[in-house]
Amino acid sequence: DMSEGIIARFRTMAIHRGSVLIGHVVGSVLQAVASVVLVGAVGAAIGFRSVDATLLEWLAAFGLLALFALALTWIAVGMGMAGPNAEAASNSAMPLILLPLVSSAFTPIDAMPGWFQPIAEYQPFTPAIETLRGLLLGTEIGHNGWLALAWSIGLTVLGYHWSTSKFSDDPK
Repeated sequence: DMSEGIIARFRTMAIHRGSVLIGHVVGSVLQAVASVVLVGAVGAAIGFRSVDATLLEWLAAFGLLALFALALTWIAVGMGMAGPNAEAASNSAMPLILLPLVSSAFTPIDAMPGWFQPIAEYQPFTPAIETLRGLLLGTEIGHNGWLALAWSIGLTVLGYHWSTSKFSDDPK
């Protein structure tokens, strides 16, 4: 969009400067929410059952996933805005895909090599995953719920300010 002239046209219109970015983010988050619903439906269809999760815990899990998707989307928009061209922008968020692989998603942190444990423990996916496990599977959440919220809100604010400042600074 930045290189094809539509953004230049939007800049001449009497609209809020951030509405273009916000529209893209809202669309991406809605797509992520639809994906979560689809994956949840498939999981339920093939036999996933939450043992003791209440409706409130299910809603909290869904809300956390939506907030986490919002945070990662804003960070990805910022990374894309920092890219010099469309090709670089489309691939700049690729490292975010690797973060779940270095979290507690597949292996408990205690079972990881000692040098690797801090990497897995102090990144945004681990507290989010542990919170989701706690909400839906009844495991201990501990401080992970607050950490997941803090990571999500912090990344959302950081990504929003980064994206909007790059968008405002863009001379195109």
